[in-house]
Amino acid sequence: VQLVESGGGLVQPGGSLRLSCAASGFTFSSYNINWYRQAPGKERELVVTVTRDGGYTAYADSVRGRFTVSRDNVKNTVDLQMSSLKPEDTAVYYCNVVLWTRKDYWGQGTQVTVSS
Repeated sequence: VQLVESGGGLVQPGGSLRLSCAASGFTFSSYNINWYRQAPGKERELVVTVTRDGGYTAYADSVRGRFTVSRDNVKNTVDLQMSSLKPEDTAVYYCNVVLWTRKDYWGQGTQVTVSS
């Protein structure tokens, strides 16, 4: 199982970024996918969950209305479009999947920094 995040970077407040998670090594279309983030000195936070077919999404209150998740079950990717970014969105963003074995897998993370 491999999850590889990309797309992070430095952006000004109010700006946008699009993160992507490329998955391999498991039947991608059979599993919900999660995006988490972890800011310095804080607990890891669940940002959004997208169901297997992409038909249902659940966002953290802190990002609802600003972030949009989408998945492509042909390319085995999950994208996170982030808009109206705030300094408090600064964190390392991780892609996550929990397989039927109850073991969860994480990507290496991608850094998002929102600063002027």
